[in-house]
Amino acid sequence: MTPTALACCAPLSREPLGRERAERIAPLLKALADPVRLQLLSMVLSHPGGEACVCDLLPAFELSQPTISHHLKVLHEAGLLERDKRGVWVYYRTRPEAMEALVTLFAPEAATV
Repeated sequence: MTPTALACCAPLSREPLGRERAERIAPLLKALADPVRLQLLSMVLSHPGGEACVCDLLPAFELSQPTISHHLKVLHEAGLLERDKRGVWVYYRTRPEAMEALVTLFAPEAATV
């Protein structure tokens, strides 16, 4: 699922969701459906400068570094995060187009006057 493919789609409130579109969107939502991944996305979004190192995220969880890295990889593969290796650490930031696509997907249809 690429955020670009999601961004081109109409909000769910505009028209019923077809099978093909639902199959394209489901992996993205599945990535977000895990509480740890949702927390990680929130932490990256709210971190000063809009990016966070794995070392910044680890203290918030009672999970190992490989487990946190796995969850971040899932978010990256879903197209929600970008990553950048600097030395031994990997830094993550959200993909703006993915965040906009999620907002658009769940936006209520504008009222007509």
